[in-house]
Parts: sequence; structure tokens; C-alpha cells
Amino acid sequence: MQQGLTLPWLTALLLGLMGHLVRGSDFQHHRYEDMVRALFAVQSECPYITRIYSIGRSVEGRHLYVLEFSDNPGIHEALEPEFKYVGNMHGNEVLGRELLIKFSQFLCEEYRAGNQRITRLIHDTRIHILPSMNPDGYEVAARQGPEFNGYLVGRGNSREIDLNRNFPDLNALMYYYEKTNGRNHHLPLPDNWEQQVEPETLAVIKWMQNYNFVLSANLHGGAVVANYPFDKSRDPRIRGRNTYAATPDDKIFRKLARTYSYAHSWMHKGWNCGDFFDEGITNGASWYSLSKGMQDFNYLYSNCFEITLELSCDKFPPASALPREWLGNREALVSYLEQVHHGIKGMVYDENNNPIGNAEISVAGINHDVTCGLDGDYFRLLLPGTYTVTASAPGYIASTSTVTVGPAEAIQVCFYVYGRGIMYMGHGENH
Repeated sequence: MQQGLTLPWLTALLLGLMGHLVRGSDFQHHRYEDMVRALFAVQSECPYITRIYSIGRSVEGRHLYVLEFSDNPGIHEALEPEFKYVGNMHGNEVLGRELLIKFSQFLCEEYRAGNQRITRLIHDTRIHILPSMNPDGYEVAARQGPEFNGYLVGRGNSREIDLNRNFPDLNALMYYYEKTNGRNHHLPLPDNWEQQVEPETLAVIKWMQNYNFVLSANLHGGAVVANYPFDKSRDPRIRGRNTYAATPDDKIFRKLARTYSYAHSWMHKGWNCGDFFDEGITNGASWYSLSKGMQDFNYLYSNCFEITLELSCDKFPPASALPREWLGNREALVSYLEQVHHGIKGMVYDENNNPIGNAEISVAGINHDVTCGLDGDYFRLLLPGTYTVTASAPGYIASTSTVTVGPAEAIQVCFYVYGRGIMYMGHGENH
């Protein structure tokens, strides 16, 4: 290549790439009707890999629409993990909503363009995207606009209830069970819980009951940090300092948070919005303790591991800031999603090859079990290492096996049930 052509050629190439990656017309704030139109536009552009469904309605009757990406939309395929992104839980924290709309467009465009990484993700994962959990609060905030938005205006739903303080409090029960050797997963909901939560919270809990989610993130604003469970402290503040509340899966949660932080353009640098978070991550309770939050509820009520992503200093950034924010978050959104494919997964069968739903999978040394879905498949996120894994089901004798997990795709480990016992079948890398 001639030296004189180098700079103009590079400039033209970069401009062309930027034009492809940040089409200016896409970067605007979406009111409810605009958001719905944008989601249905994606669905019509990629009809064979998408589905739109509603998980319920807000207080004011707006649908909580989810856009699903899969090579078989509407169907759970055994051994294919379910993943979710939730945005705009706080109505005035709007960047997550816009990023998830843009991410949906990106997945569709890249799939159609033959991007192998995105194609594989869509073929091997069932991806659920809820851009706005709180559409009513958003409309309140949007009427104020970016310039005049207060710190709390539109945060709650239309009844001014903070949805991230509205889930049943399972932490207190978990912390009691830790001392009494009680259950360590799928904790029971309190009586009349449905009457104690808002319609938006109820819709999300029912959603979690209907899909065996493995990994999730909920997108917030007001800081720049990846926040992982537990959010609620076990102990009162000591000498005015907040105390770290680790889950039994603390190491994997730290890895998940770091995955997002380091793939993000600046989160990992630590200094953001006048705060410093080492590596751009924090334990929730170590930052500040909160009760009845969504991420702790995911971990204690279901198989799902969820972290909270704080993505912008400005809760309602101007539209002009959205292209930069998209470029800062795009790779992180993809990299985090790919984490759903690490650890172990497999099936539990009886001697007639019938899958056993709700069998329990436990890992020695990690006091948090997961359960099989209705199809008999399970997914257990784990870091690389060697683990002792036990499968058990009511009426059968538990079976234990040793499994070595590598850094790549999930290792497949299946169990067969014969009579009263379970016999280990074997394992090998999937794909």
C-alpha cells in the first residue's frame, strides 16, 4: 500500500465503521409508543429469530414487552440456557432502556449480516430483553426531560413505589437458614405475597416462574459500577461502615461483574462520577445495604444469577450522549451474555430416558443448589476448577461425581436414574 494513501484510507475506513456502528437516526430517547414501534420493527426485520411477548401491564396499563431472540423463538430447547436483560426499573434511569433497544437492533442487524459471534449466541442461547420494567415512571421522567430531571422524579412507578425495594424479602430467611442449616435455594415466598407487591414486580416474578433463567443483569443509572449480591447486609453497620455480604457464589459473581466492567470502555478504570470502585465492581451491601431488591431475589428464589449494572453518572443523559454510551457498552453487553455458557450443564434421566424435572444439583463447598427445569436440564455457573457434583431427586438415592470445568464452553454432565439410585453417565465438552 502506498504510504501517501495510508492516512486518508484509515480515516475513510474508520468513518465507515463508525457509520455502521452508530447510525445517528437510531440514537434518540424513546417514549412508550416509540419504544413499542422500535421493538416491533426489529421483530418484523428478523421474524425468524425473534418473538415479542408481554409479561403483564404496569399500574397505568402499559404492556411490559419482552423481545426474545432465539433460533426457535417461543420454545425452550433442552440444554440451551435462558438469559435476560432488564432495563429502566427506575423510571428516571433511562440509559439502560435506550441501550437495550439499540442492543436489540444490533443483534438483528449483525445476525442478518452473518456475524458469526452473534449468530452463535442466538443459536445457542434464548435471550430475553425487557427494555422497560417501569414504563409509567419513565413517562413522568420524560415529561421533565434530560435538562430538568430531578434525582427522584419518575424513579418509582405511578404509585411512587420504588420497584427495587418491592420484592419479597428472602434475605432475612436466608440468613436465618445459614445459622440453622436450612434450605439454601428456592426459598418459599411469604403468604399473600401477591397482594404485597406492585403489578410490575408481580409480572417479573411470574416471568421468573415461567422461564428457567440462568443469568441476568438489570441496568440502572446514577453511578458507573457493576454491583453484585448480596445487596442486603447480614449485620448492622459496624462503626458507621457498611459490611460486605458475600453469597456462597461470591467468586463467580465477582467474575461476572469484572466481565462487564473490563469489557466496558471506562467502568474498569474505577474513578467515575466522583466515586472510586476498584476494578469498577462492588458488593452491593459493601456499597450500601438495601432490602427487597431484585438481584438478591433472583438468587434466593430461582436458579438465576443477576447483577446490577450502574451505567451512567447522569440518570437521564441527553440524546447527544447516547452514541458514546452505546460504543462504551456494546462489547460489555455481548461479553456478559456469553458468560451464560460457562460451568456445567446436563440432563437428569430415569432408566427409561425420561427427563426428571426439579432434580437438585449441588456442588461441594458452595452452599447454593440449583434445580433442573421441567425438561430435566440444569445449568450451573462455575469458575474453572475441579468440583464434586451431586444430583438428587425425591425417591432416589443421590449420586456424586467429580467434574473438571475448563475456561471455555460449559462441560456437559448427565445423570441416569436406575431404580432407587442415580448412576453417573459421563461428561465431555459441548460443541
